[in-house]
Amino acid sequence: MSPRTPLPPPPPPVEIRAWPDRNALLVDRAGVLSDLVARQLGPGRIAAHWGWAVLLATGWAFVGTAVIAFTEALDVLSMLFGVICLVIGLGAVVPAGVAIVAGLRKDARIRQLLTQWAELDRYPAADAGLRAPGLSLAWLLPGGLMCALGLFLCVTVPAAARPGHDTYGMVVLTMGLGLVCWLTGLIAVTKALAHRRWALRLLPSARLS
Repeated sequence: MSPRTPLPPPPPPVEIRAWPDRNALLVDRAGVLSDLVARQLGPGRIAAHWGWAVLLATGWAFVGTAVIAFTEALDVLSMLFGVICLVIGLGAVVPAGVAIVAGLRKDARIRQLLTQWAELDRYPAADAGLRAPGLSLAWLLPGGLMCALGLFLCVTVPAAARPGHDTYGMVVLTMGLGLVCWLTGLIAVTKALAHRRWALRLLPSARLS
């Protein structure tokens, strides 16, 4: 499904609901919830999240290279190289950052819709599949690893830097990459845990492991 496809609408207010019977309501509810879970956790969202994370890290690598070039510039060519790297880096960092923020806003809207549609009724036989444990792990495990890597880069590398041996620009570059890893990993971990919390709270009749 195209990422530009609009999200499903919220359920209609009680006074204008027109489902002929409970079975029709459950069918619509199951279809919308399945669609929303796929939009939040599906392979397309996984690829998009880590794709933007790679672009953000690549952009910061160019920005960090520019900082190194500016702090160690010996001639005009070094300054020009730094400017080119800075332009390329910002050209990658800005759209990646905007896309990640837009994804967070979309996730917030999806969680709101999931809550509204789940509250319409309970249907354990269908609801059990909405917990999506495999997709949750596909977010949780890489996200946890990225958080650990990010913390390692942000804490260990600056602490081990030696004056006169490790440049300011290199420390900025490394800490920036660590921050990118930590933030994108934290987003992934939070997404998986938020979905688990939703399932436990609103699908209590389903068997949750």
